[in-house]
Amino acid sequence: MGFFSSLFGGGSSVDVKSTIENGAIIIDVRTPEEFSGGHVKGSVNIPLDRIQGNIAKIKAYKKPIVVCCASGMRSSNAKRVLTKNGLEEVYDGGSWMSINR
Repeated sequence: MGFFSSLFGGGSSVDVKSTIENGAIIIDVRTPEEFSGGHVKGSVNIPLDRIQGNIAKIKAYKKPIVVCCASGMRSSNAKRVLTKNGLEEVYDGGSWMSINR
């Protein structure tokens, strides 16, 4: 991971695409307005400011979680919140557009 990736939350060393192909849930942590402007097909929109209040819902998926946003900053924060709340398989996908390629 490069300097800017670590500074701005540019994803993880895990192959996010294969994690998604193997059934991970994609959670887009952008605002509903941003999400409605475009998102990864099949992703769930839970804005960053609502992640903490949705921990039980997210745990109920019982699947790996990939979080994404516009640039990777909010997804990095979301990953931190989720792992602090006991979710073990959480991956920072960075920008939703990089997942969508």
